[in-house]
Amino acid sequence: MRTIGFALVALLLAACSGPASAGARPAPIQAVDSGLDGLEPYSGPVDAKATALFAGGCFWCVESGLEHVDGVTDAVSGYIGGPERLPTYEQVSGHRTGHLEAVEVWYDPEVVSYGTLVEAFWQQIDPTDGGGQFADRGHQYTTAIFVQDADQRAIAEASRARLAASGRYDAPIVTPIRDASTWWPAEEYHQDFHTTNPDRYQRYRAGSGRDRYLKRIWGDQLGVYPPAIEPRATIEGLDLSRWPKPETAAIEAMLDDLQLRVTQRDGTEPPFRNRYWDHHAEGLYVDVVSGEPLFGSRDKFDSGTGWPSFTRPLWSGAVTEHTDTALGMARVEVRSTGADSHLGHVFPDGPGPDGLRYCINSAALRFVPRERLEADGYGDLEGLLAN
Repeated sequence: MRTIGFALVALLLAACSGPASAGARPAPIQAVDSGLDGLEPYSGPVDAKATALFAGGCFWCVESGLEHVDGVTDAVSGYIGGPERLPTYEQVSGHRTGHLEAVEVWYDPEVVSYGTLVEAFWQQIDPTDGGGQFADRGHQYTTAIFVQDADQRAIAEASRARLAASGRYDAPIVTPIRDASTWWPAEEYHQDFHTTNPDRYQRYRAGSGRDRYLKRIWGDQLGVYPPAIEPRATIEGLDLSRWPKPETAAIEAMLDDLQLRVTQRDGTEPPFRNRYWDHHAEGLYVDVVSGEPLFGSRDKFDSGTGWPSFTRPLWSGAVTEHTDTALGMARVEVRSTGADSHLGHVFPDGPGPDGLRYCINSAALRFVPRERLEADGYGDLEGLLAN
């Protein structure tokens, strides 16, 4: 999508080796080093506002897949994960560095969210393969999401947990989420390889088996990325210190045995024999421990499971998500952000726009009716109950 301005002179593609055999990466085009010490990390396009880093095996394939996502302004092939400075393709492919092939994605967060980019990344790879990707084997072809801050890590971990719980794969997901290190742009001849050398690229990609695998795993959903995995609304200035978590002794004194077992010991109440599974009044559902707001009546629906079910949390920071393997299967646990109370689990079978079902224990909730919002200190949140 653009030209990297560093001093590498690539030999002409026409002078390189002949057609690659099916499924094999074409032989590398040798580059002449004419001053790599002057290389500056790529600064991105002028209209880009944020970056994401993904390692998914062959960077040609990941670059071509992600640059077509709406809101992506550039996708650049490169190397990340090793301690060596200025890695070259010859060094990385020869296992002389600790780097992975990786793509730096520049995007406009007002058009596409980081969460959607993570969802798009899963559709480029086999996340159950720890030895490489498809025909390409070795450490440099293994997968990873490299996160640049706590927000990216939380989004990536929640997305991976949801994918693991989806039942889409027969083997465990092994793609790690790693802290980002220095990313180095790859040589010029690797950039936009799918457009500069379409015949070689298509022969390689078809022979690698990547497309056959992705079609089998994703079917008609391939190329359809969720518009948002994050909850609906962001509340400017919402300070969770308004609802502090009580001391342990106070929690034990204020909660009954079932509430303690659910919120503090990750328990589960019986279905159909709990307070809110068939509750339809208008208002907010808040954490029984701290009182922090969690869910709203407008997002509640009858799932037929016997537990309160919601299509989404009340606001963007209401809950955190964690991988739960306690029952011998991967599920996504939901906890309150402030008090860290166990609430329940989220499943990918809901009726809302995100396709999620938050299955929550009544024992973890306290209901505040709409007419009590102002008196109980939630008056500024009433707008979230509007249709």
